[in-house]
Amino acid sequence: MKSLGNVLILGDSYSTFWGHIAGDCRPYYTPTYKDSDVHRVEDTWWHRVITATGSTLVENSSYTGTCVCNRGYHGDDNKEFSFIGRLERRIANGFFATHRIDTVIVFGTTNDSWSDAPLGEAKFSDWTAEELYTVRPACSYLLHRIREILPNARVLVMLNYGLKEEIGAHLRKSCELFGGEMIELPDMEKQCNHPTVKGMGEIADTVLSYLNKE
Repeated sequence: MKSLGNVLILGDSYSTFWGHIAGDCRPYYTPTYKDSDVHRVEDTWWHRVITATGSTLVENSSYTGTCVCNRGYHGDDNKEFSFIGRLERRIANGFFATHRIDTVIVFGTTNDSWSDAPLGEAKFSDWTAEELYTVRPACSYLLHRIREILPNARVLVMLNYGLKEEIGAHLRKSCELFGGEMIELPDMEKQCNHPTVKGMGEIADTVLSYLNKE
């Protein structure tokens, strides 16, 4: 199976693990969290994919509870920790000037769907700051910015099972326009709405099956 090279992950709780995420992020999964059986980093979907493909994780920018858009739960302003906010901070801080990234894995929109963040209108250019507080413009903007800053990188976009269809449809269209590859996940075993060890394996198997078709 072909290596993904140097990998950057942009994710939410599903992609976290204590001690294995960027310093400006917060984990859901820890070695002792009682509401999950995922207690080893080796159990996470992304560790399994990185290991199986012989790839190198440059950074895991995953923050529990965050949306792609700048709106958080309860209507909170989440601009600092949203997917967009974290990406923009790395661009501004010169991260991409000092780190070669071959593959970006985006695994989000779960909280955008669960939090009932405003969907906004489908838009693929000329976004306003206000529009980035809505889901559809934020998703297309994120993929546009990744492609703008990393024109030659591979962009894998993972779509969780059971989210609002409007979000999935917009992500598919955004991938078409900005060169992302959509990986749609089946349902998985969960505890407290988060993947168990078995669920993590199911996610990893789906990703690896997609990659193995190349």
